[in-house]
Amino acid sequence: TDALRAEIAANQLELLSWLRRASGVEAGGEIVRVSRDGELPLSFAQQRLWVVEQLSPGIAAYNMPLAIRLEGELDREALSRSLDEIVSRHEALRTRFVTVEGRARQVIDEDAAVDLPLVDLRTREAQARERELSRLWRDATLAVFELSTGPLLRARLVRVAEREHVLMLTIHHIVSDGWSLEILLRELSALYGAYSR
Repeated sequence: TDALRAEIAANQLELLSWLRRASGVEAGGEIVRVSRDGELPLSFAQQRLWVVEQLSPGIAAYNMPLAIRLEGELDREALSRSLDEIVSRHEALRTRFVTVEGRARQVIDEDAAVDLPLVDLRTREAQARERELSRLWRDATLAVFELSTGPLLRARLVRVAEREHVLMLTIHHIVSDGWSLEILLRELSALYGAYSR
């Protein structure tokens, strides 16, 4: 099996080398930042999602919802600052998609603070509270995004009990994917810890 692993690794390196030569990319080449002054075309994946949106506007099929149950004392200001910092750090979360002369283009906004409305359910009976939490979650997952105006990330904080909250995040798939959500969660945890201290 060691010989097989070595052969597979050698084949992978040979394939990567061939792909670099075929694409004109040199090994170890520098990644150059593209100017934000001109028109920014969409990636292939973004083009696909943009076309789907043009063909079937107003659907929530590409919403990526995420609910995080938070237990313990919550510092809402630290949570809000953490979300704002994440959006500040990642251009994709400040990006809108507009049409220029029939072609889709990206527009990256300079600033985009995250609106974090609070819904307080503490005064409701347990069953009514769970029904309302389910309704809020359904609304969060099904609300459509307007790609040209953004924002393409929405947040809502629901206070379920004195020391229990649910943070609902919905991001359009055109600016995020599953791996990105993992990064977002790691950064949210680290930033919230720092800001709350």
